[in-house]
Amino acid sequence: MSEPATQYYHHGRFKFAGGTLPNAITAYRTEHAVPPLSSCPWHAETTSPGQAYLVGQGKALDTTKYFVVTFALFSNGESSSPSNTPVPYNGPYFPHVSYEDNIRAQYAVLTKKLGVQTLHMVVGFSMGGQQAYYWATVYPEFVERFVCICGSARTSPHNKCFLEGPKAALVASKDFEGGHYTSPPQHGIRAFGRVYSAWAYGQTWFREQQYLHVGGENTYPDMETWMRENWEGRFLARWDANDMLTLLKTWQTGDISLVRDGGDYPKALAAIKAKGLVMPGKTDLYFPPEDSEIEISHMTNGAKLAVIDTVWGHFAGGGSNTKDTDFITAQIKQFLEETS
Repeated sequence: MSEPATQYYHHGRFKFAGGTLPNAITAYRTEHAVPPLSSCPWHAETTSPGQAYLVGQGKALDTTKYFVVTFALFSNGESSSPSNTPVPYNGPYFPHVSYEDNIRAQYAVLTKKLGVQTLHMVVGFSMGGQQAYYWATVYPEFVERFVCICGSARTSPHNKCFLEGPKAALVASKDFEGGHYTSPPQHGIRAFGRVYSAWAYGQTWFREQQYLHVGGENTYPDMETWMRENWEGRFLARWDANDMLTLLKTWQTGDISLVRDGGDYPKALAAIKAKGLVMPGKTDLYFPPEDSEIEISHMTNGAKLAVIDTVWGHFAGGGSNTKDTDFITAQIKQFLEETS
């Protein structure tokens, strides 16, 4: 089955946390099988269209029942990004983007273009999971439910510190040129990927996989091959360096309490009205379950915690293996039944 076509919404002049763009663009996809739109008010929020493993007939986001909208974050290379924005806001001149900026832009697409009046549920993994929290905070009367998979309502100091590692590896490379490169800065992107690699998986995954079994196949004979092909190669093929840095800063500055409660994190969590399902990965080094437990303790609207018992670390929430995907799917379906 082919993927739905990517569509583009032109906002005109749009204000970001770090400046403006004269014509900001949000990329999105829609998928549904039940007209009219008003009868299936569903919104699935992800960082990019790569969350397709949750979308489709019989899946967690069943397109025979719901209208599904998938958004691309600013700076992911599809929506407005340093790599696709013309001068004078190209490359390193692209403004800083917050999660709130993304939510405001996506809200415009939903309400002005698609005519959505209520979000039945917002679902997201990783940065998309953080966006799910933002949806419930920025538009509390618009969102009925949210699901955060391997994400958080605030980026932890530990996480911020880690992100400085791949950032430093990239910007200090001899070919990054302060963001003014004219060809992909291979040295910097390769270094970025290597620094990132171990944190994507839990320690148990490394012990069990021994770098050999990725995606169910005996693909990588040793760790060096795994890092070169799965991390250096993937980042070089898919990502622009300035795009990565802009996304990284969005991630680093995530904190729902800055939206309306002046930094009072417990107060911001307690104010969430939407019903929530929070699913951290047991071995996730980015968003550990302990952080999710703290968040749940402050939410007063019956939020549910469901820890993914996994060895796959952060990738448990990204469709990396059948066991974890089945667990996530079952939890989302149960959450819908319990809250309907």
